[in-house]
Amino acid sequence: MASDLILSIQNASVAYGEKSIFDNLTFHIERGDKICLVGKNGSGKSTLMRMITGDKDPDTGTRWLLQGTTIGFMQQDIVPKKNQTVRDFVFEQIDAGEYPEMHAYKVDKVIAPLELNPEDKMDKLSGGQLRRAALARALVEEPDILLLDEPTNHLDLDVIEWLEGYVNAYPGAVITVSHDKAFLANVSRRIFWLDRGRIKIAPKGFAYFDEWSEMILEQEEKELASRKKQLEVEIEWASRGVKARRKRNQGRLEKMKTERESLKKDAGAFKRMMAKIVVGDMDTGDELGPKLIAEFFKVDKSFAEKKILDKFSLRMGRGDRIGILGKNGSGKTTFLRLLLGEEKPDMGKVKLARDIKLSYFDQKRRDLDPDHTVQYALCQSGGDHLEVMGKSRHVAGYLRDFLFDPAMMHQRVGTLSGGQKNRLLLAKVLANPGQMLILDEPTNDLDMDTLDRLEEMLSHYTGTLIVVSHDRDFLDQTVSRILAFEGNGVVEGYIGGYSDYLAARKERLAPQIKKPQEPDKPKVAPVIIPVAAAPKKLTYKLQYEYEQLPLRIKALQQEIADLERVLDDAALFERDRAQFQAASQRLAAATMELDTAETRWLELDEMRAGIA
Repeated sequence: MASDLILSIQNASVAYGEKSIFDNLTFHIERGDKICLVGKNGSGKSTLMRMITGDKDPDTGTRWLLQGTTIGFMQQDIVPKKNQTVRDFVFEQIDAGEYPEMHAYKVDKVIAPLELNPEDKMDKLSGGQLRRAALARALVEEPDILLLDEPTNHLDLDVIEWLEGYVNAYPGAVITVSHDKAFLANVSRRIFWLDRGRIKIAPKGFAYFDEWSEMILEQEEKELASRKKQLEVEIEWASRGVKARRKRNQGRLEKMKTERESLKKDAGAFKRMMAKIVVGDMDTGDELGPKLIAEFFKVDKSFAEKKILDKFSLRMGRGDRIGILGKNGSGKTTFLRLLLGEEKPDMGKVKLARDIKLSYFDQKRRDLDPDHTVQYALCQSGGDHLEVMGKSRHVAGYLRDFLFDPAMMHQRVGTLSGGQKNRLLLAKVLANPGQMLILDEPTNDLDMDTLDRLEEMLSHYTGTLIVVSHDRDFLDQTVSRILAFEGNGVVEGYIGGYSDYLAARKERLAPQIKKPQEPDKPKVAPVIIPVAAAPKKLTYKLQYEYEQLPLRIKALQQEIADLERVLDDAALFERDRAQFQAASQRLAAATMELDTAETRWLELDEMRAGIA
């Protein structure tokens, strides 16, 4: 059987001046690999990507590439050519040969889902559109090894889900760097973790990263505990991020779960939030009650023939945590501009509580002046201290909270990277967020450490939070209600985060999906069917299933734990690939079986509780 190995880096070392980036680095890439590359800022992710493409040679060690293997990557900095169309840009690197029509079809097949117009001029596109064009070009080239660097930035959720399907079906190897945890979990089957100049490899996808990395660090911590005291400082630094993140995530998820359960029990509160209010049902004066912070009342808004909001009514209470979803052009930005007072409704009213302090994170970063220093951006009244949540703090210490080197406080804002500008704007907005905090796509260009910090801060925020984001994990961690802008003036409300929205939406659309081509039937008078009396207890068959499922769940949990112990052996892949393959496949199947069994037990338990 021929080897699937297509690229190998062995015993590589890389240094820039006196700073060592990698030491004795070894990894392999095989056909069809789906790898996520993770690591702290400065850990060497960009350097490793350049080693894969061949743009960076290791100082020592070897790089081997199977003859004929092609490598492609998603361009980050595009200088658009004047009058070049999107189609020509995407098609530019393709050798169409004898089959230009086939390649043209491939281009169109990728451009359309990425919501690009093939005839638009590249020099007229926005920054987000340029990134999507770069992604389209990388996908169309179909290299044997495809490198994707933050591919989900500036993509709508529907497009991200399409991209997940594309990557999973992609025949070549894909290496992805992204802050989008849900995307990484859905497209990766191996983890390359860069940590202190070394690479740790897991034969699992990113969904297991926190669990796996914590286990590795705890093992390392135990080994170092028996060595000299000064080495404990290093492991404390190394383990702080991952272990703290795991514990914080658990606390946030538990808190959010409790809040969502409370909301589900109080169905009336949710109905009042999304109610289509009729005249006379509420006070239409200028004052809002003490528990209300903002209100939309029968708001209509259109641009030309395009309907944005149609008789839209919404009440936002103090402490509400609302996530905003929707495609480009569906009305998200108009909703925010109406709330901020930058737009006026065509009909209806938009009201805010009196004397409210509102903070706004603008994804276009208009509040940052490129000519100002980082310090002045935070301390515009002068000095080197600012007020943070009622307390005076030195700007250098506050910048550390957002992963800035204090030496950067005198640097010009215009010299910062996109991620650094986002972190600076977050620092400015979150210093004193007031009673309402609006975040418009705050996760773009952020690394995972900053995301964890942001999620932690938002978990303690007690005001009204509104988040527009395409990051599904971020929404699950931070909001308890969803407003989905479906287009043509339709806005749907859901309790929970993105996962809850997705499940509820699928359930709502299920009847439409099952019968897409059912012919129209003649209208007839409704038939009233008497409702049968509710059963007094579960049937024997269901009761038996209910009693047996916990045993099945326990057995699957034990099997999964055993398989994970087998796969935790880093040398297994090289020693016995057949065993590694069998264990990996069974782990995936057992995980799905466990999820199905747990869901079924919950269904039966609810049925049993309802009968009781």
